[in-house]
Amino acid sequence: MAKSDPTGTIASALVTIEVKSMNEAVKKVVEVIEKYEPNAVVIGYPLLASGEKSRKCLEVDEFVDKIADLYKGEIHKVDESWSSEEAQDVIHVHGKKAGKNKERLDRIAAVIILQRFLNGER
Repeated sequence: MAKSDPTGTIASALVTIEVKSMNEAVKKVVEVIEKYEPNAVVIGYPLLASGEKSRKCLEVDEFVDKIADLYKGEIHKVDESWSSEEAQDVIHVHGKKAGKNKERLDRIAAVIILQRFLNGER
């Protein structure tokens, strides 16, 4: 997960959550939402390269519906295409290796997705 600064200009890593089910994911995400009280929530949306919805989008849609039942703010879905690859590039630019550290990759990918949204909002 990632958050923005108070001006909505810069995204930064927040926390990585590990879950075993959608219900657990909803519960943990809502806990973070309640703690930070954001103006809106941005969720990565796994579109195909063609821009069409992937099968995974159906799961994300279900997840968003469950979050929306508990959070009354705006929820935005943002194309997450290539965010993991961009995250690997960021890690390599800093002289590190991504290796098997999926948590690090996920945190950076979340920052990239949120920054895409913030950049598009201006």
